[in-house]
Amino acid sequence: MAINLDSSNVGTRENRIGSITGYIGSLSDLANQSECGTLKGCSRCFSQSSTCLSQCALGQLSAIRDVAVIHHGPSGCSVASAGAYYLDKVMAKKRGITNNTVYVGTDMNEEDTIFGSADSLRRIISEVNKRYKPKTIFVTSSCATGIIGEDIDSVVDEVKDEVDVPIVAVHCEGFKSRIWATGFDISDHAVLSSIVKPPKKKRNTINFKNFYESARPEIIEMFKNFDLEPIFLYCNSTVEELEHISESLATTCICGTLGNYLGNGLEEKYGVPYIRTINPLGIAGFESWLREIGRVTKKTEAIERYIAEQREIYFPKIEEIKKDLKGLKAVLGMGPGYTFEVSRVLDELGIEVEWALAWHYDKKYENGDVPPAMEYLLEHDVDFEASVADQQNYEVMNILNKYQPDVYLSRHPGSTVWAIKNGTPAVYVADEYMIFGYKHTLEFAQSILDSIHNRSFEKNLARRVKLPYTSWWYEQSVDNFLEEAKR
Repeated sequence: MAINLDSSNVGTRENRIGSITGYIGSLSDLANQSECGTLKGCSRCFSQSSTCLSQCALGQLSAIRDVAVIHHGPSGCSVASAGAYYLDKVMAKKRGITNNTVYVGTDMNEEDTIFGSADSLRRIISEVNKRYKPKTIFVTSSCATGIIGEDIDSVVDEVKDEVDVPIVAVHCEGFKSRIWATGFDISDHAVLSSIVKPPKKKRNTINFKNFYESARPEIIEMFKNFDLEPIFLYCNSTVEELEHISESLATTCICGTLGNYLGNGLEEKYGVPYIRTINPLGIAGFESWLREIGRVTKKTEAIERYIAEQREIYFPKIEEIKKDLKGLKAVLGMGPGYTFEVSRVLDELGIEVEWALAWHYDKKYENGDVPPAMEYLLEHDVDFEASVADQQNYEVMNILNKYQPDVYLSRHPGSTVWAIKNGTPAVYVADEYMIFGYKHTLEFAQSILDSIHNRSFEKNLARRVKLPYTSWWYEQSVDNFLEEAKR
């Protein structure tokens, strides 16, 4: 699908790549419907919880160093990414650098929503530019500005000559998509259209899209073996770095959901190859990812040597711990970029996935292919019950009650806490690099064993917590969710 950088608007994932938030069935059925184009999402008559796409878009943009993010909306909406903004500052301090990014809300009130506040926005842009001297200004919308039709594009066009840095309108109204990952695409679109410059020469760098660069030192050292340098995006990226990402040898990501739009955009616009393998989690993921990087960058020999060295160190230990994991049963709930990737790793470790929930599902990526993790599972005859539910914890609890798994895994703390309250051992896969490569796959396997062997916390909490779910709800068959959604 062609990416139009001349427009400030980005199509939603539902419209661009057929993403859905409602499905129940099996992995094989989900994939087959994706392949043949018949997959349709179901709508719920009741929705308990979800997340706003603005949070994802604003969190990504505010992670860039020395920029200004002006969120044109009520103060409550501006708070959405305060946590991400703070975490970016923490990561900067950890690296020993200074991140002077400012995050400004325009504090729209009732009068603004009736009469508009374009003049106020214009003054705020001018003052932010004068006071903080950012290297780029992102003017972002909110639900309130979208509802009243505030024309932020015209305001940005009017002030472009007054500011001497790139300035771009970013349309991240929360209501435009039920899939909050659309916010990642919106932030990528803003960076591609306002900061990235055409290449002048090729550099020995690899664009690495991730969330919080927690494994930065480790990956830098690893890439030195291949005479390559990773450029981490966007946490603490500089505008100067982003200007030159079109000159990299390739683009890769820790999560397909996070990096898909940027990778395809750089490939389509500037010919930078996008590494489309399964994610570098677990043994198969790490090796296939490295080998594709080697093929694209012509570093195959060095990478094969590295794989052999790492296998010799970690493979025997992983094989040994698999003996203790074999036969365990798991349920997991994560974003799709991790749900089917972690399911693959669990299968590698000998753990049976009884049910996997994805917070949304991308039918096909921008290049028209089914997500690589899905293809891998099918090619290796891995199948299990699957559903698509945007953090609907009432469904998670019903599934946990029915299957009584040995462990529940999630990338989101709210979901993990509910499982623990139910007495189910849970592993919070908080760090995006928790299962990266051989070393962290081994540590991940040990974390699962630790959670299963020490259950006192879950047992004590479950005895003392009264859950809102009645026996009537637990008696509802999870197999009927889909039929209810169709009504």
